Amino acid sequence: MIFANVLQYASAHWKDALEIALLTVAIYYSWKFFKGTPGANVLMGLVTLFLGGTLLSEFFGLPVIGWIFKTLSAVLILALVVIFQPELRRGLAALGSQRLFFGSADHREDVDVISEMTFELANKQLGALIAIERSQTLDSFAETGVTIDCEFSKELVVTIFYPKTPLHDGALIVRGNRLVAAGCIFPVSQAVDLDRTLGTRHRAALGLTEQADAVVIVVSEETGIISICHAGLIEREFEPESFRRRLAELLSLKHEKSDTAKLAGEERLARARPGALDGHSKEHRGDHLAF
Repeated sequence: MIFANVLQYASAHWKDALEIALLTVAIYYSWKFFKGTPGANVLMGLVTLFLGGTLLSEFFGLPVIGWIFKTLSAVLILALVVIFQPELRRGLAALGSQRLFFGSADHREDVDVISEMTFELANKQLGALIAIERSQTLDSFAETGVTIDCEFSKELVVTIFYPKTPLHDGALIVRGNRLVAAGCIFPVSQAVDLDRTLGTRHRAALGLTEQADAVVIVVSEETGIISICHAGLIEREFEPESFRRRLAELLSLKHEKSDTAKLAGEERLARARPGALDGHSKEHRGDHLAF
């Protein structure tokens, strides 16, 4: 009898369950796509504003405010299309290539190859700026450069950053085991209390890590000193083994609990102490026109 009642209830309400499931999947994948983009905060702000205004008007019985938000909701769809045009374009492209739901192949960054490549650049004193993508997409920054979309190759990276090549002044974006784009432009950190000896290359690396969770490798063209930027911080004075270990920690998202003092010198540049980077002033002066 109970089983029959369950079947009867399911047959009467299966469409409701299907609608709930489809809406749940749509909301989940929409948020999964938008959360790694620059427009995520704008989207959250709009959702919070409209939900808060609607609930406030319903709870306190404010008809004028309720009418305003209902009227504005009709315009919201058009506003979202305009505001999130780049994200929507990439989303539709990903949907067409079946990347949105199934994702790309999960290729872990080959830390050993990246480490070997980085120290080869340093030994040759080839200035480099390399961003390794983590959970947040860097597509909006990749669009400022030249699309490469090929498998990671140490020889190709060294060639890209060789002086007088067309792409050597920009940044390289790495996603998994693939090179996404080269010659990219990153936002320069606007922190007013940064050390004045920092060059544009290092400021661009810090600027990107202030907006995304990427790990950015900087190689000084003047001195060959290697730096790692992440979450608005810069670490330096690496040996090959400490660099490989630190990079592996950062890419596996375990860096929040690691003892960075044992691996490299770290400075929170937004609150840099006077003279904290004086020992590297030559490095930064040599980089001020390198990007």
